[in-house]
Amino acid sequence: MDFVIKPAKGLKGEIILPGDKSISHRAIMCASLASGTSLIKGFLESEDCLATMRSFQDMGIDIKRKGNLLKVEGKGLYGLKNPRKALDVGNSGTSMRLTAGILAGQDFDSVLTGDQSVLKRPMKRITEPLNMMGFSVTSQKDGTPPLEIFKVSHSTSINYEMPVASAQVKSCLMFAALYANSTSTIHENNQTRDHTEIMFKKFGIPIDVIQSKINKTISVTPPKEIKPCNIEICSDFSSAAFFILAAIITPNSHLVIKNVGINNTRIGLLIALKEMGGHVDIQNISGEYEPTADIEIKTSKLKGINLDPKLVSNIIDELPVLFIAAALAEGKTKIKGVKELRMKESDRLKSMAKSLESFGVPFTLSDDAIDIIGLNQSTFDPNSAKPFEDAEIDSFGDHRVAMACAIGALRSKGSCRIKNCANVATSFPAFLKISDQLGLSIKAD
Repeated sequence: MDFVIKPAKGLKGEIILPGDKSISHRAIMCASLASGTSLIKGFLESEDCLATMRSFQDMGIDIKRKGNLLKVEGKGLYGLKNPRKALDVGNSGTSMRLTAGILAGQDFDSVLTGDQSVLKRPMKRITEPLNMMGFSVTSQKDGTPPLEIFKVSHSTSINYEMPVASAQVKSCLMFAALYANSTSTIHENNQTRDHTEIMFKKFGIPIDVIQSKINKTISVTPPKEIKPCNIEICSDFSSAAFFILAAIITPNSHLVIKNVGINNTRIGLLIALKEMGGHVDIQNISGEYEPTADIEIKTSKLKGINLDPKLVSNIIDELPVLFIAAALAEGKTKIKGVKELRMKESDRLKSMAKSLESFGVPFTLSDDAIDIIGLNQSTFDPNSAKPFEDAEIDSFGDHRVAMACAIGALRSKGSCRIKNCANVATSFPAFLKISDQLGLSIKAD
């Protein structure tokens, strides 16, 4: 499936977006390990999250779904059953890595597999620390999936310093720590999203978090039992990011996105866009355990910035959006420390560089950085602005590349085509529907 995009007029009104993908994964997992019934409201009905749900159903968890409302009958820490077949996580690296931490502590052997994209993702970053804990988890010789997980008679705790900033690795080890013989401690030198820490607290799992100026220490104590609870999932900030940018770059726009998750470990994009001159205002902050807010966006003139490297782990999923913002800004934007982008659904740094090239945007690229020379289109002066040329862009089957480029194409002077967009359904199946509600001409072909 391709996207065909035509220039946009002003975005106006209010929208509510689907639930957060990261939180949806973790809610399913914790509810399945709890002893009793949990209700999950706002579950994201994307292919990635549904793959996680099916995996736990295959392990004997009774999950009833009515739209975005789930009723999960948890079977306890040791209540999962042998699935008798490989668990297929589809395109979801999150599901594979976090589920591996849970499966490591089970009394049965298991296999985790997925689609061709996931089968290229690096897994030594989880297999090595899991094996240090006494678990038995193997990957292929090159460190990629499928993962084979074998039951063990005992496991030990771990005191582990994270070598790479990854919420998935951290969360995998936190889940594995539930099955250790004593308290495990994980040290994080670069901030990553903390949804697992928040979710553990919500379910009453013994966890201690100490945040200093230079690092963060997370201690997880194995519980005897996990108590069920009810969860309401906020709208996904990563999904909101596309329409935030759309409103900034489209003339005469004034948009409000309601009830968006504004977890401090997720909103680096807002910090960057504000520094670039974007009118982005956070209003009506609330939330019982995950903070939420309404985000107001208006058309803005952007300027290039030197992105603070400390923001990179915070903004990792939204970097394609930032690349497009930089392409439309005045001046140069320097972004470094982004090598982790090469480990996503595609080599996302290379994919976005090719997209910028197709749009006619000058840039310089290295293994770990990119400098983008903006085309100064944010003046919106038809006599001086230089709109994107009509372009045909390959998203390389990467959902975030596809959506970011679709938003960028709204500033084209004609029609653009984004190829290989079917994987948008893995994270944001309502993207086209909501685009249409806003009057954006982004159509499937």
